[in-house]
Amino acid sequence: MGRQGSTLRINPKKFGNLQKPCMREMVSFLSCLSIAQGAEGRCTRQKSLLSACMDAQTSDKRKPFGSINYHLQKLSRVKK
Repeated sequence: MGRQGSTLRINPKKFGNLQKPCMREMVSFLSCLSIAQGAEGRCTRQKSLLSACMDAQTSDKRKPFGSINYHLQKLSRVKK
């Protein structure tokens, strides 16, 4: 009688040590934007620091992913 809540539960301890590598650069860029009232021209230094940090994060830990054709061939072999 009545709706029951969702049974999905998230363990907060699991995400407690989650790293936020570019948080400092993002906060400085957003605060610069708020001070400059949205004018990106005044925040070029913070924007370049943020983009450099984000580029460094994506290139380090990314595994090369095969082409779509390779994966399609694998799927077609499994179906046969």
